[in-house]
Amino acid sequence: MSGIDTIPTDTPAAADGWRERHAGTLRQWRMYAHLFRRSFSSMLGLALVLLFLLLSAFGPSLAPYPEDTQGAVHLEQKLQAPSMAHPFGTDEMGNDVLSRVIVGTRVSLWIGLIITGVAIVIGVPLGIVAGYMGGRTREVIMRITDVFLSVPGLALALAIVASLGPGITNCVIALSLVWWPGYVRLIESKTLAVKEELFVEAARAVGATTPYILWRHILPNCVSPLIVKASMDMGMAILSAASLGFIGLGAKAPAPEWGSMISIARSYMPDWWWYALFPGLAIYLTVLGFNLFGDGLRDILDPKSRSR
Repeated sequence: MSGIDTIPTDTPAAADGWRERHAGTLRQWRMYAHLFRRSFSSMLGLALVLLFLLLSAFGPSLAPYPEDTQGAVHLEQKLQAPSMAHPFGTDEMGNDVLSRVIVGTRVSLWIGLIITGVAIVIGVPLGIVAGYMGGRTREVIMRITDVFLSVPGLALALAIVASLGPGITNCVIALSLVWWPGYVRLIESKTLAVKEELFVEAARAVGATTPYILWRHILPNCVSPLIVKASMDMGMAILSAASLGFIGLGAKAPAPEWGSMISIARSYMPDWWWYALFPGLAIYLTVLGFNLFGDGLRDILDPKSRSR
């Protein structure tokens, strides 16, 4: 996908000229928008992603009881059922569950964003180098990748967190270290296909350097599958971090992280069901939103998936 420069607004003639120069790109974007809008699941995913992004950005302002996310204690109202004053009920400390779920959105989304970002920073360069260089370089990179892929990611993250000690920072480090091999595999396979294209051969023929070819020809053609995988991995990274929090290796109280909230709430099931239900529902909707959004992006960016 090519970029679009700033739309001129000084004169109608300039705006018309800009639209004429970028007519092909504008048609492409309109086609993408049409493909996305016609899918109910894609629009639902987009709506959920936007909802949680808004909650992440403005959560502390939207929370009805922001002090309840910072370790406040109200024992006189502990474990109250959902009501007008507390729509999601209260926890064992009397804190408003709705406020903690809302503010916890920022914590969970930041965790997912950091894990996915670190995995991209590590995995994409390694995948491009392995796919383009080939030979012994590819063998070394891919065999190291295979070692990481041979162990279930969550089990390896568990071992890393156990050695580093529980905590949200160590949880993010552990998951980041086990998340990058998938990106190496994806980008390496894409690079192997792209490097045989005629435009890459032409660039080599005119004397283009390897860094230039990798940056200007290989990497742009890997962006589409990378965006799709990253959008789906956001939800899975949040779910994995919540899993570590559930077993006590993630965020610690009073941090309003959804997994740790469910971990504490399981001691109060089933009588005080709301305590675990709403954080669990937040995790479910977040993962669902990113997965549906990623499916929609795949339908747009991958021509092979446009069969329907």
